[in-house]
Amino acid sequence: MTSLTDIPREAEIRRLIAQHADVPGGLMPLLHAIQDTCGFVPPDAVPLIAKGLNLSRAEVHGVITYYHHFRSSPPGRHVVHICRAEACRACGSEALMQHAQAVTGCAEHTTRADGVVTLESAYCLGLCASAPSVQVDDRVHARMTPAKLDKLLTQLEVLK
Repeated sequence: MTSLTDIPREAEIRRLIAQHADVPGGLMPLLHAIQDTCGFVPPDAVPLIAKGLNLSRAEVHGVITYYHHFRSSPPGRHVVHICRAEACRACGSEALMQHAQAVTGCAEHTTRADGVVTLESAYCLGLCASAPSVQVDDRVHARMTPAKLDKLLTQLEVLK
């Protein structure tokens, strides 16, 4: 497990906590800010967040674990989100997720042991008319097929 002291951004996390401490409902924006900065919400930051926002550690932990968006460990070099909302599901995203798991060797919501790829579900990437869609890193791709996904992942050196 990565500890807060292992992260060179500890001062930045403390600054973000201070920035959100007096914001009503500031927990969600703070968690997003921390994850945007670190790539995940370090478990060792939970007590600092709780103290800074006058919440219990259980409340903070509960929010982090409830929302699929938040991670408690660093993501892989590439993050693949497969949309599993209704339109994409109707157009084959479940089979696409199974294919992605098989070719990457990565289960949903996990990072492959070599740290190259993290596989996640998404619940609407905004391309419902062009389903199924996936997001790889910061780029969204429409009308995805297993063959197109394989080509994309090969280009990114996720697949060899």
